[in-house]
Amino acid sequence: MHKAGFVNIVGNPNVGKSTLMNALVGERISIATFKAQTTRHRIMGIYNTDDMQIVFSDTPGVLKPQYKLQESMLNFSTSALVDADVLIYVTDVVETPDKHGDFISKVCQMTVPVLLLINKIDQTNQEKLIELVEAWKELMPQAEIIPISALTKFNVEYVLKRVKELLPDSPPYFDKDQWTDKPARFFVTEIIREKILLYYDKEIPYSVEVVVEQFKEEAHRIHINAVIYVERESQKGIIIGKQGRALKKVASEARRDLEKFFGKSIFLETFVKVDKDWRSSDKELRNFGYQLD
Repeated sequence: MHKAGFVNIVGNPNVGKSTLMNALVGERISIATFKAQTTRHRIMGIYNTDDMQIVFSDTPGVLKPQYKLQESMLNFSTSALVDADVLIYVTDVVETPDKHGDFISKVCQMTVPVLLLINKIDQTNQEKLIELVEAWKELMPQAEIIPISALTKFNVEYVLKRVKELLPDSPPYFDKDQWTDKPARFFVTEIIREKILLYYDKEIPYSVEVVVEQFKEEAHRIHINAVIYVERESQKGIIIGKQGRALKKVASEARRDLEKFFGKSIFLETFVKVDKDWRSSDKELRNFGYQLD
């Protein structure tokens, strides 16, 4: 008998969902940085064995939207509650259990199994952890609570074991050699965006979108042209930096990661363009692949 199902990972920003997803799938699929709102799309990572296929799904952190882009991000998170066979709700030892209570109440109404993971347990003590477990038990009585550390992989194997036990009998949904639902270009944009999140401060990383205009693959080399869109002329100057140094740093760090990711040498050209207020434009957001309805 073959098992298969959709295991969707949800939770507030910055609790470690992407780090967990990468640990579960065994591939670096989601970018993970210390900044909130790193994940903007719903990204699938597919774990295959001979008799099983787990389709993990990483989603943006739950937030109260302040502009159109964040509305789309919330849509991705909410849609993950609809098609899950198993739901993984990730929290951590820092946030309070009552944050975004309306989203939690939706989770409580679900009829599928819910695994509630308390992440970053290496940052607390036993006493506080017991208090947290009790608080979550009261709030989400139907959930199975598992303390973990996604970063050190503590209890991640146990989470995988529980997921396997809870999966329904089903044929696979994807080819067995497929490990994500996203095309190669998507990972190029994510790796470049990760470098921007790491190297720039304040609002800059959140005003940026990356589009791959050319992806030309040869036997041993890939030629990539990528455009970094910002919302203001002043942001363009900051991204490029003095004598182009900041952009060069982003491009060379991204190229190094892309070579590891694709296992080929990479020729990467980056350009910066202004697309005024793209985060609030339905048309632009749709062009960039966001879900608005």
